[in-house]
Order: sequence, then C-alpha cells, then structure tokens
Amino acid sequence: MRSQLTLRAARPMAVGALGFATLAAGTSAAAQVLNQGAIDVNSTSTHVMAGRAATVQGALRPARPGAVVALQARRGDGWRTLATDATDGGGRFRIRYHARRTGSWALRVRLAGPGADTAVRHDAGRLNVYRHAAASWYGPGLYGGHLACGGTLTPGTLGVANKSLPCGAKVTLRYHGRSVRVPVIDRGPYVAGREYDLTSATKARLGFRGHGYVLATR
Repeated sequence: MRSQLTLRAARPMAVGALGFATLAAGTSAAAQVLNQGAIDVNSTSTHVMAGRAATVQGALRPARPGAVVALQARRGDGWRTLATDATDGGGRFRIRYHARRTGSWALRVRLAGPGADTAVRHDAGRLNVYRHAAASWYGPGLYGGHLACGGTLTPGTLGVANKSLPCGAKVTLRYHGRSVRVPVIDRGPYVAGREYDLTSATKARLGFRGHGYVLATR
C-alpha cells in the first residue's frame, strides 16, 4: 500500500479547519506547465467510520509517472487537500486518507504540485464519515401534522427529527449498505437514548427496521 506523498517541491502545506491541509498557491517561475490530460476515478471507498481510512484510486491519462494527484474536500467556499499520491509507471494512483471526524463533504481529485495544470480534475463523489447513532421512526397516524421546521408530514416526506441540529441541516444516514442524505425537518425523538427519528419514507429508503442503530455523519 503506497504511503501519502509530501510535496517537496511545493511551498509547505498549512493545516486548516478539520485538519485538512491547504495546497500552497504559486509555483516557481522555472516550472513548466504539464500537458493537459484527464483523470479517471475507477474505485472509491468513501463511506467510513471515524478513525478509518478512505481511499480513491484511478489513473492519469495519458499515463505520466511521478505526477502528483491530490484528493480534495469542499469546505465552505473552498477546497482543502486531504492527501496526495504520485502516479506510478502506468499513470495509476491510490490516495488514502484517515478520516478523523464525522461529516460529509464533496470530493474531487486534481493534479497538484509545481507546474501542474490544476484544471485537470475529476469528481469523486462524497466522503461520508460516520458514527453510530440510536434511531427510531415515525409517520402513520401523524400524516397531515405540522413539522417543527415547517411544512406538513406526508408518507413521502424525506427527513429526520433531531432535538439539537438546526432545521435544514443535512445528515447522511447509512444502514446495511444503503445510504440516504436528508434534512432535519422536525424535533424529536423524545425517547431516552435515541438521537434520530426517521420519517417513514426515510426508513423505507434505508430498509431500516423499527428502532436500533444507524450510521450518521452528524
């Protein structure tokens, strides 16, 4: 398994929010811009528990050994670099990132390093970092009722109730290999020890049964 690469020819990386590193801007005047190519992403493992490693692998086309590819997450209005790797003789890369905290962020891979054409990039889905959360569900008998965050509960309403997250906050839930990203739309649950109440539509998307534990990014 290839270890993460430090960009020796670039300016030092500064660690910012979430422990992500920000790629330093600028290159040396002598750096030659690399020929434009394309990045293919052919495998991802980006649903992980906090403390575990996420991986993204693919290839740079045309193949170029030694090119630096960065895995980046969108945070606010900018992108933060999580980890990098150098391509092998066939242009292939495998980037590994140890996720230290829960959350959900859009991902991309991009050429990086001195002289790199940073327009060469590829969407890599989302990084979802989970913890266990006790959950239940609600719906039948309450349809037509008003939701604490506004609107009316229907059989097709996707969302969750939570006692502390802001209304509209998005949370990704995962259960037995199924995932759904939904907003907080209501308050609850009010049973001790439970953190989320799933609407019946959310429950159906996940294949969730009654009450128990789900994986949650918040």
